[in-house]
Amino acid sequence: QVQLAESGGGLVQAGGSLRLSCATSGNIFRFNAMGWYRQAPGNQRELVATINSGASTNYADSVKGRFTISKDYAHNTLYLHMNSLKPEDTAVYYCYAKMVAYQSPGVDYWGKGTLVTVSS
Repeated sequence: QVQLAESGGGLVQAGGSLRLSCATSGNIFRFNAMGWYRQAPGNQRELVATINSGASTNYADSVKGRFTISKDYAHNTLYLHMNSLKPEDTAVYYCYAKMVAYQSPGVDYWGKGTLVTVSS
């Protein structure tokens, strides 16, 4: 049974840093892609960053140069390091994972989210 559990959210002043963690219920190697999404009040859920099985990463333009996505294979954990935080980064952040079997549709998994609030 696949479960994703986010942690690390909280209140931080603009310009500060936070590290979000997403603990997986099993071996992280099984996921073809993982990522972080966020949803601010009144907004649609948007992509923040992704990382695939080959460690190739992709970032939203709004966070490039400030956020870093990474995986800890030893502890089966996905991270999002956030630096130079801005008030517009305030949102609920969700962990995402996708697993694809041969000649079958992929399966998507979502965490419950962790709230990040950046004060000005």
